[in-house]
This record gives sequence, C-alpha cells and structure tokens, in this order.
Amino acid sequence: MTSEATLADGPKPAPARTLDARDYKTLALSALGGTLEFYDFVIYVFFATVLGGLFFPADMPDWLRQLQTFGIFAAGYLARPVGGIVIAHFGDLLGRKRMFTLSIFLMAAPTLVIGLLPTYASIGVAAPLLLLAMRVLQGAAIGGEMPGAWVFVGEHVPVKRYGLGIGTLTSGITGGILLGSLVAVAINRHYSPEQVSDFAWRIPFILGGVFGLVSVYLRRFLHETPVFKELAGLKSVAREMPLRTVLREHRLACVYVALQTWVLSAAIVVVVLYTPTYLQKVHHIPAALALEANALATLTLTIGCVIVGWASDRIGTRAVMLIGWGGLFATAYLFYTGLPGTPATLFWHYGLVGFFVGAIATVPIAGVRAFPAPVRFTGLSFAYNMSYAVFGGLTPVILTLWLQHDTMAPAHYVAALAALGFLLALWPLAARGHAMRDGVGAPGSATMSR
Repeated sequence: MTSEATLADGPKPAPARTLDARDYKTLALSALGGTLEFYDFVIYVFFATVLGGLFFPADMPDWLRQLQTFGIFAAGYLARPVGGIVIAHFGDLLGRKRMFTLSIFLMAAPTLVIGLLPTYASIGVAAPLLLLAMRVLQGAAIGGEMPGAWVFVGEHVPVKRYGLGIGTLTSGITGGILLGSLVAVAINRHYSPEQVSDFAWRIPFILGGVFGLVSVYLRRFLHETPVFKELAGLKSVAREMPLRTVLREHRLACVYVALQTWVLSAAIVVVVLYTPTYLQKVHHIPAALALEANALATLTLTIGCVIVGWASDRIGTRAVMLIGWGGLFATAYLFYTGLPGTPATLFWHYGLVGFFVGAIATVPIAGVRAFPAPVRFTGLSFAYNMSYAVFGGLTPVILTLWLQHDTMAPAHYVAALAALGFLLALWPLAARGHAMRDGVGAPGSATMSR
C-alpha cells in the first residue's frame, strides 16, 4: 500500500537543507579569519601618528611625515586589485580553499613582521621601505580575502540560508574594525604616550600576526566548496584565463558590482573610518568620546549585517536594499545635521546610522551570484577591488577638499551614494543571479531571488 501511494503521488521533493554542524564550523572559521584579517589591515591607521614618528626622520615636517605615513597606508588599497586578481585567478583554477588559506597567511605574516620591524633610528631609510613592502603584501592579501571569503561561504551554505551566511561573514569582517578600535583604546589607556612610542605600539601588530597564523592552521579544517568540487568533476573549471572570460562575457555584472562597491566604500570609509576625525576636527568633540561613539556605530553595523542577511532570505535582496539604502539616506542627514549635539544624541544617532550601514551586506549577496561559478571568484574580485581601490582611495581626498566649502560634505556624499544604492536595487541583477549549486556547469544557468 505504501508503494502504491508513492507511485500515485510521485516522489516526494527533498526537504530544503538547513544549516548543519559543518555549515556552522565553516561560518565560524571564515568569520573569525575575516575578523582577524581585517583587524590586521586597519590596525595600522589607529597607530598612524606613532608610526610616522618612528619610521621617518625626526627633523621632517609633521605634515610631510603624516602624508608619507598615510601614503604607505594607501599603498595597501592600491595593491588590492593586483592581489585580488592573482588570488582569484588561482581560486577559479585550483580551488577556493587553497587561496582562502593563502590570503590570511599573506596578511598575518606581514602584520607580525611590522610588529618586529626596527625603526628609522636603527636602520635609517630601510625602515619605511620595509614598512611599505609589508603594507603592499597586506593590501594584496585583503584583496583576495574578502571576495574569496564571500564566494567560499556562498557556495557552502544552503540556498535558503545564502543571505544569512554572507551577512554573518560580513559582520565578522566589519568586526575586525571594532576589534582594532577597542585594542587601540586599550593600549592608549593602559600605557603612557612614551610607553606606546617605545614598545607598546608593537603589541597589537604582534597579537594580530600570531592570531592570524593560528587562523591559517584552523582553516586547514575547512572543506573545499561543493560547487568547485562539482566543477572539477565535470571538468568545467575555467579553461582560459578567467579574467578574459569575465571581461568578454560579464561586463555588465562588473559594472553593477563596481557601482555597488562604490556605495559600500562610501558607507565604510566615511561613516566608520573618516567620521571620528571629522567629529574632532570640525565639531571639536573630544577624541575619547568620538572613538567611543564610533565603537558603538561599528557594533551596530556588525549587528546590522547579520539582520540584513537574514532579511534577504525572508523578503528578498531587492526589498532589503530599498529599505537599507533608504534608511542610510535618512539617518545620514539625521546624524550629521544633529552635530555636535549632546553625548546622548551623538551615541543614539551614530549608532542608528551605523546600523543602516549594515546594508553593505547586500553588496556581496548580490555580487557573488552575479557571476557564474567557473569565473565567480575572478569576476567578483576584479570588480570589487578595482572599484574599492579607486573610490576607497579617493573618498578621503574628495571630502577633505569639499569640507573647505561645506561642513555637511560627509552627509551629502553618503546620502548621494545611498541614493545610488537605492537605484541599483532596481537593476535586474539585484533579483536575478547565476545558480549557486544546481547546474553550476551550465554557462547560462540562473536563479531568481527577490
């Protein structure tokens, strides 16, 4: 009787796979690695003033010393496209896991070396040159890490939890900024300025390098993505240079991801990285208060990324983009027009705008599936890193010049890019993308989101 019912009703559809223990391990190790790697990348900026005094001549004008210090920081951004393209190239040819592990090693080792470098007083001009070399390696590593992590998790998690997986990973990456901020505050509170310049500045770099190397070991326990395994089994791995395929067949997807990355870079660079200095210089808010408010905004950003990912699975990426970028537009003006305000309003408004910055999680959610599996890593990495190198590097310059004429420049810039993000939600790629699993070997396979 059971067999007759089966024949009459037809085979029952397989229930949708939910997150299992292996998925949780993948998410945990990927997010932890992303946190530590982004911490390694940004910790430099929190100690830029100290590094400038140690790695350049004492008789150099202060403005020139800071310019060269931040120039070395910017070199990391310029190295991102090269590192991203090279790492992604081999990720599409040899496997996601190998490159995912290599990228964190390329970040951890230079960070550890920076913490051990002799200063200008010891070895002269070789000190800033070695610092520059380590910073270039860090930039190359972060260029491969972020797209690689998004692709790795996107191809691992169940389709029904795709948004949550990438949102959780993105929250881990942004958590690296929070960790860097908290470590910088702790170092500066625990040690005197003389002690920080003498030896304590090395502590966050050495810790970051050591924990990064631990993450390299832990990533050995991750498994190659099912999508790449299927591609390898079907011999559908890219047969020509993946970047050539991307530029020939997926130009519109590159433009879409690049524009989305511009929106992301505005939200991160302006609201999270640039605003603490803006609060101090323009509105004369004490440094400690500005940094504490920034830490709260970074925390709400981290939470926002998870919620955005969860909501994307529930109501669709397009709807979340409309709500998220619309919310960022409104709260950006609420925050910046309310300055300096009171400490209470500063915390509330900064925390609120930080939460809506969490809409950045929609960028990898839409971006990963914008490219087919054989060239997915390369396509995402190329579009994302080229855009971030240009706009992430130019944004502070644009704002610095704009502020000479309008103190509301950060609000206008963030709001304008939030409006662009809102319009990008109407682009077909916000709702349609290539299949993450089924039919990965078929060049034209696509799936609908919402």
